[in-house]
Parts: sequence; structure tokens; C-alpha cells
Amino acid sequence: MTQRRALLGIAAAIAAPRLAAPALAQAAWPNRTIRLVVPFTPAGTTDIAARILAERLTQRLGQNVIVENRPGAGGNVGTDVVAKAEPDGYSLVMCTISSSAINYTLYGARMPYRPEELAAVGLLIRVPNAIFVHPSLPVRTLAELVDYVKARPGQLNIGSSGIGTSLHMTGELLKLDAGIDLTHVPFRGAGPMLQECIAGRIEVGVDNLPSVIGHLRGGLLRTLAVTTATRTPALPDVPTTAEAGFPRVEATAWFGVQGPARLPRPIIDRISTEMNAIIKEPETARRLLELGGMTPDLTPDGGTSPDGFARFVAAEVEKWGEVVRRARVTVE
Repeated sequence: MTQRRALLGIAAAIAAPRLAAPALAQAAWPNRTIRLVVPFTPAGTTDIAARILAERLTQRLGQNVIVENRPGAGGNVGTDVVAKAEPDGYSLVMCTISSSAINYTLYGARMPYRPEELAAVGLLIRVPNAIFVHPSLPVRTLAELVDYVKARPGQLNIGSSGIGTSLHMTGELLKLDAGIDLTHVPFRGAGPMLQECIAGRIEVGVDNLPSVIGHLRGGLLRTLAVTTATRTPALPDVPTTAEAGFPRVEATAWFGVQGPARLPRPIIDRISTEMNAIIKEPETARRLLELGGMTPDLTPDGGTSPDGFARFVAAEVEKWGEVVRRARVTVE
């Protein structure tokens, strides 16, 4: 009962400012530059998706939407900037499965923000993760990789874009399911990780498909599997982890938009409406598909409505919290 009252109190605290927000919402918004914070380094999937969205929002809103990279702590640094920002519609964050779901359990009491400090706006895309190796490694399937690693326990590295990201957790799921010993090497974003993989200093990598697909198609890295239940049209010849014999290694990364908790509902609805329109644009859909992105259909109403996205995020917090506990992942 005490916990329920506390939750009701949080909900009331969030809702109360929205009831008093009409004056702000009636102002001419937007009338200046909007910043879309990417809590990771440039060149990763979060950054790529954010720049596609920012370009289209700039044209549709009539004001510049600039991408601001604020990496650190698995997405916590940049996300916290927006969670603590003025709720005026000029500070938004490109949220991810890590920064808005996994990290709450992973960082625990050290999290600088809580779910109730962020307002859901909408889901943009979801993408498969790809498991790949440097071409010099003598393996061509995921099963061959597992056998290769079992013969060399602890000798090979697996790279990700940071502790607690869906890429890290995908690697942990593979280690648990296959019973293999790989040393996790986290980086501050996909860009630095891919550089090391291409150079051969990291033997195995996991990345969101949009940021690695060019290297996979170009032969700089060899794809072993994608982590979705079905094959992706972007790489139709690449098997899924289930087809490779590891059905429990399934992870779909997602990217959406959140703002400060007390962001006025009219502004939330306006951004959400524009996002919905952008997703349906043939050219934007083509660009996202070429990157390996999939339509945001994970929630009952597509995930692109604020309420639908809020429910989806809450479910993801619960789901990935269980994975973190099961894999016993911690941050120092």
C-alpha cells in the first residue's frame, strides 16, 4: 500500500504541471533551435537515426533541430542532461534500450535519473543486432564460432559500444546460452568499437545493424547471425541466431524520443505527430530499411503514440532488468 501511494504521488507530481501548462503550450512553439541529444558517440546507430530524424523535423517544424552528442556511462550522461532540462520542448533525447531500460537495473542506486523523470514521445525504429567476426578468424557460422571459442576459453575478445547496451547484453546472452568464455571489451560508442574490430584487435563484435551494415556488405567484417526472430530484408542471406541453434539469443534494439517529464502534452503530441508522418514517408522508410531498421510495431498501437511508447518502455525496463540479474552484469 505504501509503495502504491508513492507511485500515485509520483504520477500526480508529473501530471500536475501538465494541468498548468496550457499557457506554455499556447506559446509559439517552436520559435528557436531544438537540440536532440544523442547520449553516444557519433557514427553509431543512435547517432545515425537521430540525424535522419533531425533532418526531417527541421523541415517539418520550420526550426533547426541539431544533434548534440553527449556520450558517457552507457547513455546516462546525455540522457540525464535532458531529464534535468527545462520542460520547454527545446531539449529532447534520442533514447535507447540501454539508456531508458537496461540501465535502471544495471546502475541501480547510481542512476542519475529515474523513469518518471522522462516523458515518452514516440518510437522511431527498432533494429536487429548483428554478431560478426574479423575475416581472419577461421569461422563462417555462429556454431563454428562457439566451437572455436570453446577450444580457446578466455582467449578471444567480444566488443560492444558500452557496458549495459543491448550489444553487451546480446553478447552476455550468447555466452550464457552457448556456455562460452569471451572477454567483454566495452567502448564509448559503436564507432571506436568497429575501428578495433576492423583492425583485427577485437575478434568478435556485436553491433546494431545500421551502424555496421556498410562494413558487413563491404567485407571488412563477416556476419554470422542477426538477433531477430526472422531474417532481416537488409541482409536476407544471413541466418538468425535461432536458425544457428541459439533461439534464446534474441534482442531487438530500439530508438525513440523522450523529453523532460513535465514537457507539456501539446508539445509532446506535436512532436509525436511529426514523427508518425516522418516514419511513413517513402524516402525516410527506404533509408531506414537500407540501414536495417524495421517499422516500430512492437507496441499495441505501433509505439509511435506517447502513451503506447510509455507502456512499451515500462515493459522493456522489466524485461531487461531480469536479463541483467540473470547474467549478473555489474558496472564498476
